[in-house]
Amino acid sequence: MTAPATQWQANLDKLGLTLPEVAAPVAAYIPAVQSGSLVYTSGQIPFVKGELPWIGKAGAEISLDEAAKAAEACALNALAAIHALVGLDNVVRIVKVTGFVASAPGFTDQPLVINGASEFFGAVFGDAGVHARAAVGVAELPKGVPVEVEVIAEVR
Repeated sequence: MTAPATQWQANLDKLGLTLPEVAAPVAAYIPAVQSGSLVYTSGQIPFVKGELPWIGKAGAEISLDEAAKAAEACALNALAAIHALVGLDNVVRIVKVTGFVASAPGFTDQPLVINGASEFFGAVFGDAGVHARAAVGVAELPKGVPVEVEVIAEVR
């Protein structure tokens, strides 16, 4: 079930993506912490090259497709935090993803938004990227972003 050590890199290359620098915390926390064989990331927001290209609520200012793309950016940032802490070669599997979606009134497609992160992990890690998940609608998120994603990964 474990992806070959460099398969994640080849898969990122196929997606046309590179690991970014770890996003600097916007408050009093660290990007990721290891406890035993698990790495927990802090909630990652969709920074891209230090900018926040998506601001607003899903179902209002942000379309479903845009929100899913923002969720993918959050997932990529989570991988950067994991890589900086333990190296992605040590990831055994993605265990759980929790996604928060700033939602306009009546917007109920939070699971489809967080598919942007889930499908990304599958594309990067194959079967080892399949995970348990929660997708939660919220009124507001930090900096006005539409999505925040946190990850639990098993590592060796």
